[in-house]
Amino acid sequence: MTTARKTTTVFLTVLCGLLLTIVGLTQRWTAWTWVALALLLLVVPAAAFRVSLLRRGSMPVSFEEQLTASPVERTEYHVSQVALPSCWDDYYFVFSATVRWYLVPSPGNDPVLNPAGLAVEAVLNRARAISEKREPGRASFVQHELSGVLSRMCPDPTGHLQAMAENISLTLLDHDQERLDRLAEVRKDKAVWEHRRKYEQSRRQYLGEDVLKDTGSAVVWWLAKNDEHVERTVADLGLLAKLTSAANDTDIPERLRNLVPQQHEEPTAQEPLGEDPAPTAQEGTAADHLADFFDAMGFAQGDARRTIVAKQISEIIKTQDRYETAEDLLRRFDPPTPVTPDNGEGPGSPTEAPEGTSGP
Repeated sequence: MTTARKTTTVFLTVLCGLLLTIVGLTQRWTAWTWVALALLLLVVPAAAFRVSLLRRGSMPVSFEEQLTASPVERTEYHVSQVALPSCWDDYYFVFSATVRWYLVPSPGNDPVLNPAGLAVEAVLNRARAISEKREPGRASFVQHELSGVLSRMCPDPTGHLQAMAENISLTLLDHDQERLDRLAEVRKDKAVWEHRRKYEQSRRQYLGEDVLKDTGSAVVWWLAKNDEHVERTVADLGLLAKLTSAANDTDIPERLRNLVPQQHEEPTAQEPLGEDPAPTAQEGTAADHLADFFDAMGFAQGDARRTIVAKQISEIIKTQDRYETAEDLLRRFDPPTPVTPDNGEGPGSPTEAPEGTSGP
């Protein structure tokens, strides 16, 4: 029985005795009644104390030993700005945490003079085993991973103590984070450039190997583009033949030459002025054929579309190792910008031949 229960039992006994005394005086009890009342007030508290002692039993030996044992000492130590390696060379995580531990009593162990050192070493070794396998760009993810792994008490290699860590922070150095950001931008730009290059290669391959493979393929492609204008496609057969021959750097097939407008030579200075020389058919160059195609399409001189299409066709021709024809197209439709001397125009200033004319 506890002290509070004992006090309550005595108080109730005294109170009951007073009440019975008041009742006895008012009722004029006999002498033997008072004797029985006194015995009852003495026996009831004693019986209550005896019953409570028997119910409690004796105190366990183990509990008595625990009362005399020294309490387990727990302590902590804060570590900050510790460099942990990552899976990339020269990139390190910056680790900070609060290390907690408690000593493991063992009769065979030597006394530990600096338990904080053992606890910090054990925690850092556990953290390093994880960080050295992770990429530096995933610092926030690794921080949460370490928070879970280091949240459990684990023994150190010497067996003197159990250690854990909390309040973990894992970051990167500022200049390392800037480098990673720049590398990420470069990788993204490279991916975009690779997709664009493959797209351009696919277009050139489609034009060179499918659309402009021969005149028939070009006619089918042009008809698909102008399915409601069959007459226009028929009228453009000669231009398509010229464009195909220019793209493949070949002569126009004999069966299609009658569809191509013939170019006539102008009379030379040695011919008599009064004579009318007979027109002589002349096979034009790839640039001439392409110029005729542009004229038929309505691409006037100076139209930027002439330059764009000429560049694309020149790239197709280069894939067939016909570099001279490709350079001829570029000189004709995308001439270099003339260089102007500092003193303005003067004799000897280099000029470019306009489109459609040949150089000196």
